[in-house]
Amino acid sequence: QVQLVESGGGLVQAGGSLRLSCAASGRAFSNDVMAWFRQAPGKERELVAAISWNSVTYYVDSVKGRFTISRDKAKNTVYLQMNSLKPEDTAIYYCAANQTPTVLTATRRYKYWGQGTQVTVSS
Repeated sequence: QVQLVESGGGLVQAGGSLRLSCAASGRAFSNDVMAWFRQAPGKERELVAAISWNSVTYYVDSVKGRFTISRDKAKNTVYLQMNSLKPEDTAIYYCAANQTPTVLTATRRYKYWGQGTQVTVSS
């Protein structure tokens, strides 16, 4: 049974940092694109960052220079380091995986999803 389990969310003040983790299980994800999406209340789910099997990364413009995605293939884990957090980063953050060679941005392209972890940034 494939599972993605996120952790690391919480409440932080603006300017602070959080590190999200996503542990994947059930099979190897070495060749998958691993991604972080987020969804704020009343908004559509959006791709925040993604990393391909060969460590090519993608970031949405609003987080470039502040967030860093990385992966540990041996641990089947992907991370999202979030620095200089802003109130507009407040959302539920979801981990997702897709067995494709390149990063795709559409939500419907991702087959596996975690349950989400809440990130709240206070002003």
